[in-house]
Amino acid sequence: MPDLARPTTGVSRRHTHTGEDPAFASSQIEARPALATTVPRPFGDLSAATPLLIGKLAHDASPAASARTAEQHRASTRRVLAYLGGFEGSTWQQNWDASPLGRGEITAADLGTNRTGQKYSVGVRALFCLRVVQPTLLVMKKHNFNGFPDQFIAAQNDPLLEKYAAQVAHHDFSWPHKREALFDVCCLLAVQGIGFADLSPAALLHHAHASRTAKAVLRPGKKDANVFAGHAAWNVLHAMGHFAPSTPATLRQAMHRGQLTLEELVDRHPIRNQSVRRLLLDYFHRRKSDTDYASLVHLVRHIAHHFWARIEEINPGQADLHIPADLYSAWRRQIGVRHDGKPRIGVDSIVIAVRSFYYDLHTWAADEPERWAPWVASCPVPPSELRGLAKRRRRINERSADRTRLRQPLLPLLVRHVEERYDHTRTLLEHASAAATDTPFTHGGRTYRRVLTEEDLTLARGGHRTPVRVRDDTGHLVQIEAEEETAFWDWAAVETLRHSGARIEEMCEVSHLSIRHYQRNNGEMVALLVISPSKTDRERVIPMSAELFHVIASVIRRHTRDGSPVPILRRFDPHDKVWSPPMPFLFQRKIGSTRSVISPVTVLNMLARRCTDLAEHHPAFRSVKFTPHDFRRIVFA
Repeated sequence: MPDLARPTTGVSRRHTHTGEDPAFASSQIEARPALATTVPRPFGDLSAATPLLIGKLAHDASPAASARTAEQHRASTRRVLAYLGGFEGSTWQQNWDASPLGRGEITAADLGTNRTGQKYSVGVRALFCLRVVQPTLLVMKKHNFNGFPDQFIAAQNDPLLEKYAAQVAHHDFSWPHKREALFDVCCLLAVQGIGFADLSPAALLHHAHASRTAKAVLRPGKKDANVFAGHAAWNVLHAMGHFAPSTPATLRQAMHRGQLTLEELVDRHPIRNQSVRRLLLDYFHRRKSDTDYASLVHLVRHIAHHFWARIEEINPGQADLHIPADLYSAWRRQIGVRHDGKPRIGVDSIVIAVRSFYYDLHTWAADEPERWAPWVASCPVPPSELRGLAKRRRRINERSADRTRLRQPLLPLLVRHVEERYDHTRTLLEHASAAATDTPFTHGGRTYRRVLTEEDLTLARGGHRTPVRVRDDTGHLVQIEAEEETAFWDWAAVETLRHSGARIEEMCEVSHLSIRHYQRNNGEMVALLVISPSKTDRERVIPMSAELFHVIASVIRRHTRDGSPVPILRRFDPHDKVWSPPMPFLFQRKIGSTRSVISPVTVLNMLARRCTDLAEHHPAFRSVKFTPHDFRRIVFA
């Protein structure tokens, strides 16, 4: 056994995940359609039933429909069956599959209407609800049936499906997301030909991927073409206990691959020599004991990709680690330039990783010669490579200092911008909420009018809450609740970063449990903010200034304004590729149907948008963008 206690030439460890790891941190649910344990036939086997019987069932299964509407369902269903009867097959499913309608080449709307103006789509929808035919997902997405979930649920006579519908109705969703949760499940059951009892996480995950593919086909180039379906449905299914407790709580959690194995990390880079590949795997397995996952990924990239894969690219016949000087010089020139032709900044880290690799083999060969000695070779990195390393690092520090000096005088402009934007949207929301529909009001020197869109009127007629929308004097429609929510988190992130000096990962990991207090001998209470370890293994405690305390208190009030505690969530670590234990993270918000912790990339994009806004009136921001780490440099400048 190797001596794992013996140090290597470099030890790097980001904070490790403590507590009980979720079972899904390193595994992924395999997306696959479900298999029906019992074929769902709420009205028996209708595969070869007469049009007369199926039409009668369509009539009787019409939920809360008038006599005239029910009769239209019967007539339309029989007309569709008459159309399908013109195609080859001994069952309605075979007729359907043989028709252009079943193959998705046309839609029911392309068939037009009959002599009385009845639409074929009503009959097609009835065939799906009665389980006469099983459509493909592409056909379902093409038709966009109105009222499909209500009619499908009524026709199934499935207590579990009805329980799900009741759970959706009481879930903390807006009505559009409730409608989405109902449609996704009913669509999945119809397409995969299963009952609700057979609906599994793998089946819903398969539906999410397949829906994304279908959407890309039907709406190429559209903004939402890459959005996965099923988020709202997954949340409800997990909350009602239909999925096992070990199942990820959200669809996003289920989709994350988690940490790759070392074999998968190495095989991302083409290595011809299998002996060297096995050596690298042994080396990385040894280094894994003293290196966190994020650092290990960088190490594999430096050694397997930037070093050995490039060596084989220059000299395909290279069989061992003995690198001649001319080969090393050619490799060194190649890694100095990126693929886009720009000079590579991080060359020193690659060279140091290669040097450490050779010296690690030298060191380990003394303890295990039978394993490592055959690969011992002279390190190709000459001492001159490290000469001037300290000077180059000083140049990096100087560039960082120049960046800080350039941004320091611009920080007050950015701070004032996010403060004024939040104050404006907050006050506008208050005025708009109190205003009557179509009644003008003035705010900030501009005239606004609260409006109800056609979608809002539909929601109001159904007894659902309508969002607050206003139209300004230029005719621009603003969803002011969403604007205020975004402005608040922009302000909270900027204020927290500049008053705490925390790194972006540290800010995102701040939870309700991070707030402590200390009582001095004179009775004075000092609020403290506990910063979890990120770059180092040391926890930090920051005495909160009045400004920082105000921001943190505002965040907590926003989460608890309805009387509930701060929601408990898991946070995905983009570096270590694991999910945290459930925690009351403060920097979280609800997007769509799912609540999640704000990510570092979200904050980075937010700062970029705010700088773009400022560039319209302040030319200095046209060439300057803030990053989260700029605030830390300015705080400690």
